[in-house]
Amino acid sequence: MTTTSIGVQELRKRIGEKAKADPEHRFWGLYTHVWKLDALREAYRLAKKNNGAPGVDGVNFKQIEDQGVEAFLEQLSQELREKTYRPLPCRQVDIPKDGGKTRRLRIPNVASVHP
Repeated sequence: MTTTSIGVQELRKRIGEKAKADPEHRFWGLYTHVWKLDALREAYRLAKKNNGAPGVDGVNFKQIEDQGVEAFLEQLSQELREKTYRPLPCRQVDIPKDGGKTRRLRIPNVASVHP
């Protein structure tokens, strides 16, 4: 069972209900929710739960936690709010598939800011 902050849960529920009820509706005000700390905390929790590899910057979750997750999220929130956040490119890895083919996997960075 996934437990999220009630604010994020409620936002997801309302967006989902509105999208189903009115498929033509365009959501114009979503960006204001992206930089909220409860949304960023939940995104961080879900990303960490996925146990992914570091992106091109080499920064992993342990390094962020050693520096302080809350400071990291506050800085990220500020950059998103001020629209100065610039994501780094994804790290690309080719995964072998059957028959000698490969599938390109793109690994994003946790964020382009460092605490």
